[in-house]
Order: sequence, then structure tokens, then C-alpha cells
Amino acid sequence: MEDFRNAASPLRLITSQGTPAVELSRTLEALLVVASQPLPLEDLAAAAAVEPAQVEEALELVAERFSEERGGIVLEHVAGGFAFRASVAASEACARLFEKPLEKGLSQAALETLAIVAYLGPLSRPEIARIRGVNVDGVVAGLVERGLIAEGGRDNEFGAIRYRTTPLFERIFGLESLAALPRADDLGADVTEIRERLEAVAEKRPA
Repeated sequence: MEDFRNAASPLRLITSQGTPAVELSRTLEALLVVASQPLPLEDLAAAAAVEPAQVEEALELVAERFSEERGGIVLEHVAGGFAFRASVAASEACARLFEKPLEKGLSQAALETLAIVAYLGPLSRPEIARIRGVNVDGVVAGLVERGLIAEGGRDNEFGAIRYRTTPLFERIFGLESLAALPRADDLGADVTEIRERLEAVAEKRPA
């Protein structure tokens, strides 16, 4: 699926499988508005009772209606699904209304731990503690409670729970997936550099 922020597909009245595209696009808009998280293509198709290919075509109409050039709401592909976000032009006003989690809601310790999990995870608490050099039990519990990290399996040797970031993390930071993080093979365990990389991602993300 292409990045809809740059989409320039022509409007269609009927999808390739005969469903009225305009009607389906309106249904998709409603689904995206009521959803609390990005919706994958398959979920949209199941809810609308149509084929995924029809959803793809109708999403082009939604993308054209909700683009940076046409309004204050933009359709984007993020965290493995589709969701609406505020346009860049409206981002400052939105930031004043809702404090950004990175800037206001996370402590330095929480941000460092989140960055480590995002870049080096899945990791267990002992592994995170070794990298940070301090006990992280409380910080990890707080990030789990916020929904930013979650259990991602267990350590093969000791059976300790390993943690990974969640789709909510990807959505907050405007990432289609973790693959969109600016990774580096030589990142190592430098906590300062890891945190700075995540902060750089946050500076570029939409509101």
C-alpha cells in the first residue's frame, strides 16, 4: 500500500468488483473515526463485508478527501493499519490541546527505557537494567500500564518475560512499523545515543 499522504489516484465511482466506491469510502471513514487504533486492511474489509481489494480502491477516495492540501484531517498508514491524524498545519493547535507524550508525559527514565526496547528489544527487565545500569522494574511497569510496551515472549535460558513496543507506540511516534526507525548496526548499548535517536523521531512525527 502506498503512502496516502502523497497519493494522487483518480477518483472512481465503482470499484473493480462492482461496489459503489463512494458509498464504501464513506463506510470506511466511519470505521476509522470510531476506531481507537489503526485498522488493518483486513479488519476494514471484514467490517464493511467486502473484499480487501475493494477497500484498497475505496481508501484512495478517502485519501484524496483527507489530504494535507484539502483539510485539517489526514489519512495515514501507520502501525500496520489506517488511521486519521491532524494535518501538519493544525499540529501546533493540537499540541496545545493535547500534551505530547514524549515532551510532557514521560520521565527521562521512562524515555530511555522505551528507546532501549524500541531499538534493541524484545528485552527482559534484567537486560534493560544492565544497559541502563539501574533497576527498571517500576519504569517497565509504568510503560506497560501506558500501553507503550507489552510482553513479547520469554527468555529461552531463564524464562524471564521479554518486552517489545506496541502499535500504540508506533502510532504516537508516527511509524508505519519499527522498521521505519532510523536503525544502525553499531548502535551498541549507548543509552544517550539510543534516547537521542528516539527523540529525533519524535521531533519529526505529526501531531
